[in-house]
Amino acid sequence: METNKGRREAAILFFLVFLLGVLFGGVGDHVWNQRVAGEQHIVTNPTRNEIITSCTHELQLTPDQQKQLSAIIDDTMAQWKALYSPLNGQRDAIREEGRQRIRAILNPAQQQKFNTFMRQIDEQRKKDAAAAAATNSSQGGH
Repeated sequence: METNKGRREAAILFFLVFLLGVLFGGVGDHVWNQRVAGEQHIVTNPTRNEIITSCTHELQLTPDQQKQLSAIIDDTMAQWKALYSPLNGQRDAIREEGRQRIRAILNPAQQQKFNTFMRQIDEQRKKDAAAAAATNSSQGGH
């Protein structure tokens, strides 16, 4: 009788250790993926208003400093826009060249599907650009 009770307790203990190993393994894997291995996170640039709000809160900016910060941000954004706008044509040419190279390896049926897919991507890109422009203009950006 005593032997059966000891075996049962050993089996329960073994099962609990196994269950804890699975649990800690899952938690450890999650922590590793989030913190150490650096799961991919989408990083977005803060909006103009987010920058002003964060700086105002963190630095306790006066209303005058907020106005000055706003002007600096607007000027900086305009400079970035001026810097990158000449590249728009080059970016579009590179994109189209890549698409032509892809079309060259596709059969006619695949080319039609590819063209439809690219139209969808272009439409989404236009929507995203329009939304970004609307956000910028509603926030006083350029």
